[in-house]
Amino acid sequence: MAPAVAAADLLHKAPPSEHQPSSLRRTLLLGILLPVFGFVLINTVVLYRQALAAADTAYDRTLLATAKSLGEQLEVVGEGSSAHIKSSLLYSALEAFEADNRSRLFYRVSGFSGELVSGFEDLPAGPQTMPSQKIYAALVHFYDDEYRGVPVRMAVLLQPVAGLGGQGMATIQVAETLELRETLARQILLDTLWRQAVLVLVIAMVVVLVVQHATRPVRALSHALGARNDNDLAPLPTAGAPRELLPLLDATNQHMLRLAHLLDHQKRFVRDTSHQLRTPLAVLKVQVQSALRGDIEPMQAFEEIGHTVERANELANQMLALAKVEQLREDKTTPCTDWSEVVRDVALDLSALIAERSLDFSLDIAPALVRSHLWSLRELSRNLLHNAIKHTPAESRLAVVLVSDAQTAALTISDSGPGISSNLRERLFQPFSTETGAGTASTGSGLGLAICLGIVRSLNGSIELTNREAHAQVVGLDATVRLPLVL
Repeated sequence: MAPAVAAADLLHKAPPSEHQPSSLRRTLLLGILLPVFGFVLINTVVLYRQALAAADTAYDRTLLATAKSLGEQLEVVGEGSSAHIKSSLLYSALEAFEADNRSRLFYRVSGFSGELVSGFEDLPAGPQTMPSQKIYAALVHFYDDEYRGVPVRMAVLLQPVAGLGGQGMATIQVAETLELRETLARQILLDTLWRQAVLVLVIAMVVVLVVQHATRPVRALSHALGARNDNDLAPLPTAGAPRELLPLLDATNQHMLRLAHLLDHQKRFVRDTSHQLRTPLAVLKVQVQSALRGDIEPMQAFEEIGHTVERANELANQMLALAKVEQLREDKTTPCTDWSEVVRDVALDLSALIAERSLDFSLDIAPALVRSHLWSLRELSRNLLHNAIKHTPAESRLAVVLVSDAQTAALTISDSGPGISSNLRERLFQPFSTETGAGTASTGSGLGLAICLGIVRSLNGSIELTNREAHAQVVGLDATVRLPLVL
């Protein structure tokens, strides 16, 4: 049963990954050593052929000397049409030209009309035309052929022969087997190969040492990252790093900085959420207990509970909006949106609040194409306009103006509220800042302007709160947002 269980376990294991990560060291070693080995291989083939050519050049002289020696033994006998060539050479005389017993010589002497004068009758005939020679002055031609199934080197010499009976041109062919030439070529090749082998070994050792030294910073970086804690997002050290690694280290440090920012934001979001939601939940618990005991009238209890739930719901929505701003800040695929359409839709949505307070509302907008998500512009415009409606007294003036110049679009929302003091202007953009310009407590959550600031910064814009004065008195507040146009 044990083998069956083991086989079943193997079947249920995940298959190995098809794409194994490549090794930088292995890539460098293969990329350097393989071309070297390929060059050595090609050089070996070329060297062997050059050695054979050198051996042919050396031993071709011996073939030429043998052919000339045969030519010296020829004479013309007879006269007129009966004149022919006669050779007095014996085959044993060729032994002097044989270097050793590993190679053999064969010859053939042809007369004026191509008839056999002496030698081996079955020796293949040479070419009909003699190519031009630049090395030898004699009419000689060397080529490779085969005789009796054995490769041979052939020399063909045209030898003039003259005598009292006439003169003409004799053809002398001398063939030699290739054992000696091939032995010499192999010896030359082997003598060179061991030197090349030593050279390749030295190159391989140097390459291994250089690659090992060059990849040491990468291994050190890998070990340093592996030894870090999970929450350690400190920048990687760049001192002493190779120049080629600096772009990677800089990009990694920038990415870790963004991750650290997101992590800090998440921690702050969780901390603020737990702190801010604890109060309305505690109030809701007390209200429910009070209603159950009958301390207050049921309708009054329901109204208080509804008000608390509404405030908690608004707080939760705003905190989720604040978290979404951070997500959109990392999004690099931002579309183009007409800001004027968004402002018109937001004003229409809040028209009931404007009518409830009987505000003198004016809307003056012009088309402005900015690079932003629709949600961001809608949340930004809604928070600013809703905040202005809350702080504008009933039957007062509220104006919304959207204009643009060559590079930027500017949205200005002018209310008729009490304005803000200079020491509170910057604090109002901080989360959970719920003070008004007069320093009194507000019923808001204090997240509206923080959301606006986060959206404006994510869109590379600016936001400004400025008191509007008349006759040395504050008569309202202008909230101005500037965003870059899509050019």
